[in-house]
Amino acid sequence: MLLEPPIRAEYERDTAAVQEVALARPAPLASRITELSWLRKGLVLAVLALLWEGLARWQDNDLLLPTFTQTAAALWDGLTSGELPANVAVSLSVLLQGYLAGIALAFVLTALAVSTRIGRDLLETLTSMFNPLPAIALLPLALLWFGLGRGSLIFVIVHSVLWPLALNTYAGFRGVPDTLRMAGRNYGLGGLRLVLQVLVPAALPSILSGLKIGWAFAWRTLIAAELVFGATSGKGGLGWYIFQNRNELYTDKVFAGLALVILIGLVVENLVFRTLERVTVLRWGMQR
Repeated sequence: MLLEPPIRAEYERDTAAVQEVALARPAPLASRITELSWLRKGLVLAVLALLWEGLARWQDNDLLLPTFTQTAAALWDGLTSGELPANVAVSLSVLLQGYLAGIALAFVLTALAVSTRIGRDLLETLTSMFNPLPAIALLPLALLWFGLGRGSLIFVIVHSVLWPLALNTYAGFRGVPDTLRMAGRNYGLGGLRLVLQVLVPAALPSILSGLKIGWAFAWRTLIAAELVFGATSGKGGLGWYIFQNRNELYTDKVFAGLALVILIGLVVENLVFRTLERVTVLRWGMQR
């Protein structure tokens, strides 16, 4: 005798009631807070500010380490007086020129490298030679070649941007699957069109990484170069502001200038590059 399993009667579940229960029960406060990236980063900055304030009060020497409140007051005075915005405008205008020029040169080199063997050998040789060379070490040569002015600053900025961006872009191009390359060639793409329409979108995560690294190198190279320019010609932007106040022993203004360098870096990283990643590689599912 064969035993047949019981047949369960079919039924239909009302999903609206389940959804109403789920919506009526909010997530715990701790989990909602941890989902806010800006709040997490703000808490990190607040903890660092408290540690800074406590260490400065414990040391009790304003000349060596001003408190966070003193630095914040000096930063506010510099911003409201217009002195710091003027210096920042000078620095950012020079940085933008050198940064864009470095991006253009890096794209030309990498496009040649993925198109021809001579271009590949050229890129590998030049990056091996010049990438380990600090950009600030070229400043004496830049002063001889371009004199005191924007030309020397732009030269060292281009050097600091060009090689890391070219390396990251080339690594991204080499990581593009052969199937995508063959698909592009089947559509009649070749040379520059293949690079722009196939390789650049596929290698965009590596390109964005190179852009961020190049930005960081360019920003710190500019500040260091402006310190030297401040010592030689009395001109410069935010780096000159830091140098001048260091000579006059206004340590709170020196820390205010350094804090503004950090704040500009945070703004560029979180507003510019993060937004660019969100509308491209994160939206396309290329990164998590």
